[in-house]
Amino acid sequence: MTNLIVELAKYIFIVLICFYTYQSFNVFRTHDIRKQNKIFLNQNYLMFLMHLMGYLVIYIKTDDLKVWVFYGAQVVLLAGMLLFYALVYKRSSRLLTNNVCMLLTISFIILTRIDFDSSVRQFRIVVASAVISAVIPALIRRVRVFRSMEWLYAGVGVAALGIVALFGFTSYGANLSFTIAGVTVQPSEFVKLLFVFFVASRFQKSKELKDVLITSAVAALHVIILVLSRDLGMALIFFVVYMSMLYAGTKNKPLTAAGLLGGGVASVAAYHLFSHVRVRVQVWKDPFGNYDNGGYQVAQSLFAIGTGGWFGMGLFQGSPSKIPVVKKDFIFSAIVEEMGGIFGICLILICLSCFVMFVNISIQLKDEFYQLVALGLGVSYAFQVFLTIGGGIKFIPLTGVTLPLISMGGSSMLSTLMMFAVIQGMYILREDEGEEVEREPKQQKASGRKKRTAAGGTGNSGSGKRRREEKAAGPKRHPAQGQRQEGR
Repeated sequence: MTNLIVELAKYIFIVLICFYTYQSFNVFRTHDIRKQNKIFLNQNYLMFLMHLMGYLVIYIKTDDLKVWVFYGAQVVLLAGMLLFYALVYKRSSRLLTNNVCMLLTISFIILTRIDFDSSVRQFRIVVASAVISAVIPALIRRVRVFRSMEWLYAGVGVAALGIVALFGFTSYGANLSFTIAGVTVQPSEFVKLLFVFFVASRFQKSKELKDVLITSAVAALHVIILVLSRDLGMALIFFVVYMSMLYAGTKNKPLTAAGLLGGGVASVAAYHLFSHVRVRVQVWKDPFGNYDNGGYQVAQSLFAIGTGGWFGMGLFQGSPSKIPVVKKDFIFSAIVEEMGGIFGICLILICLSCFVMFVNISIQLKDEFYQLVALGLGVSYAFQVFLTIGGGIKFIPLTGVTLPLISMGGSSMLSTLMMFAVIQGMYILREDEGEEVEREPKQQKASGRKKRTAAGGTGNSGSGKRRREEKAAGPKRHPAQGQRQEGR
């Protein structure tokens, strides 16, 4: 009976996430508010049903009542996030809120299946991160000094990355983090946000070649420090984000082409300078031939994905514990092994719908600063998803970055929720701008009506006086005037 429930559950998971994913794109096809709200409500039903089904299977396989207590706490968190944004930020994007909650749901299910204690720790991190990020949309909407703090962003970012490069802990060959009061922090996750704000601030102030070159030099300094820290995955994200914002902000094709060429040269140099980069490239080319020399990770990831097939093995039917760093870099492989390739594709499409929303907000905003911020954050998010999943499926060499909102990790979780909160704030700004645009014609129309009414009152008084004078003097018609009236 237990195996039957697990087997049925994996198909139910696929059906639920397929419907949810379809709704994530279907909402872009309609401008009817009532239809959109119905779609968002359906997404909530699908998400909570998947959540319940996941923890039902986990309880059946573990027979531990703590699972239901943990499940209840998660329901409170997810429902609280949905209600908070619906009631406090009424103009926020419900699609983004739903997608965040769905990705967190998937994360909770797979992490609980892999390691219950790790999932509990991650839940605490999510709660703290959600509370911290809750005030950000209000700050984005009301505070206007963010565009004027470019050198503060750059100074803090460079200093944080420099400290990690000099004094950080080494993890998998890279200096990534340091500890403050017993809490491990990976500064590059937060510097990503500061970096985007810095570039947007600079480009909205000046697009002259001299200023663009100064901005490029500071951006290059960020990337160089990351390269020296051997955090090449994050360095690549910073580079791609900057090139995207450079082209969008300046439309300077020669400079963008020069930047891409420089990035290509730097990649070749990194290959020759860093041994672990050469190892990753060799592993990418032939993970099975280099199985004992770093290829073990990718090989196990590919085994897991191949074993799962399209429909997956079912929760607790696979062997995710055999995948190295499964809770971070290779969590997508664990998801596909037990939930299936179709589930994995839908997960990618949900992330894609978030990126589409980021770009949509960027296009519709009037303020160039916020346009560039939305674009930069969108590229950062989408490219990190691409690097994580692409490395796990051997599409590109491994980069060591986490899957946003799903992988285990405190800094990644907090920075990603902050990123989505910033986007929510800009979505609210966009709604405010739309309301102002709709209000202006109405105000002009009302103002014009008042002027006509005032003018009409004066005109009636004068015309009445003239009619009385004409009546007393008798009719005086010009021959030509009479001809015009007849001809009408």
